[in-house]
Amino acid sequence: MNQQTRKTVWLIWGGLLLLVTILFVGLLVQIRSRANATVNLPVIGQVADFTLTNQNGRAVSLADLRGHVWVGDIIFTRCLGPCLKMTRQMKELENALPEKSDCKLVSLTTDPAYDTPTILKTYSERFSADTNQWTFLTGTKDEIRKLGRGSLKLTAEEKTAQERENADDLFIHSTIFVLVDRKAQLRGVFETTGEGVDPKEVQEKILRSVSQLEREK
Repeated sequence: MNQQTRKTVWLIWGGLLLLVTILFVGLLVQIRSRANATVNLPVIGQVADFTLTNQNGRAVSLADLRGHVWVGDIIFTRCLGPCLKMTRQMKELENALPEKSDCKLVSLTTDPAYDTPTILKTYSERFSADTNQWTFLTGTKDEIRKLGRGSLKLTAEEKTAQERENADDLFIHSTIFVLVDRKAQLRGVFETTGEGVDPKEVQEKILRSVSQLEREK
């Protein structure tokens, strides 16, 4: 290989190395920009005071959550449809939250006649929920309706006998996660299921939103 050929080879390799470096730096900038991007989180409403019962039979009120950012949803333990998927997604969110985060997770039942604290405790154990962080709540139908529909925009309607596809097909309910800030203000609504919904993208957006709210004064 003569000197001219060697020089040409080095120029080609140098150009390729420069191109790879530029692409890598660009990727890092894109990742950092995405991680630091703010999410639009307007105040949607104020969460009204409530007192419900958790999976340990203990009363839980809004005061117990005030000062924490929290994510909520509505499910029922007999659900064979979206509830299982939603609860798995909530578990994945629990696992993904940074150790320094004090974010809480709250799951309301829309089936309080069946979902007693004992049933909810068994359900939480099924998903290995950290109940210091993740609370399952039950109460009267009216209490749950006031918190769910009234404050959190979580709807649930009982199906008629004619509408049910099986004995456990009891409710039509929201499949969203909602986000509440430290001042008990509803700040975000995230669809978790359905066509075109990427659970990983939803989780990333929720994590960014939680981090953003935890930095708020």
